[in-house]
Amino acid sequence: MKNQIVKPVFIIWLMNLFFLSSIFSQSSKKLIHDGNEKYQEKKYNEAEVNYKKSLSTKDNAFIGNYNLGNTYYQQGKFDEAKQQYETASGYKPNQEQLAKTYHNLGNTLVKSKKYDEGVEAYKQALKLNPKDNDTRYNLAYAQAMLQQQQKQQQNNDKNQDKNDKNQDKDKQQQNKDKQEQQKQEQQKQQQDQAKQDQAKKEEAPRKDKISKEDAEKILQALNNDEKKTQKKLTVKQPAKVQIDKEW
Repeated sequence: MKNQIVKPVFIIWLMNLFFLSSIFSQSSKKLIHDGNEKYQEKKYNEAEVNYKKSLSTKDNAFIGNYNLGNTYYQQGKFDEAKQQYETASGYKPNQEQLAKTYHNLGNTLVKSKKYDEGVEAYKQALKLNPKDNDTRYNLAYAQAMLQQQQKQQQNNDKNQDKNDKNQDKDKQQQNKDKQEQQKQEQQKQQQDQAKQDQAKKEEAPRKDKISKEDAEKILQALNNDEKKTQKKLTVKQPAKVQIDKEW
């Protein structure tokens, strides 16, 4: 995949520009030049520092942002690279520069596995430069990866649905088992209660019921007590007393 550094663009300034602006412009160009040298030496951290310093003014802003995006890309900082390429595209570069910006933006998005966005970036690059075979190749690759990603996502969704259904089924079975267990426990409690109630019913008459022999003994005792009572209550007839009549 192409990740080209845009060479510094030297602008011919008009005679009526302020001297201070000219100094800043020269400083920006030198920083970009030094950054390019560090980049070629694969000293991406040092190149990053130079490109950032070059952005202190708006001079050569497209080149500074674009090249800074390249250093981020080489360091695997794809989110930062994406931001720099998008910033660079806003400075209205020429058609060739903009095509390269979209190409590298597509590379960054593909590295981040954002294949759908990468496809769109490559398409934008091809609109600007239809003859760029590298971009066309990368577009085909991104489209193939996007299809694979979508297919994998569909499989994941199916598996997730299947897992969810299985979990629901297991949960329903667990609830059913729990309800059945509760029902059995309730029936057992009812049966135990019924047994206890029946035992109480059977036990109650036994306490009041006496044997025939005991009944006869009790009856005999009552008869004896009655005779004793009657004996105690017998009053002797008073003896007749002869009363002499007084005349």
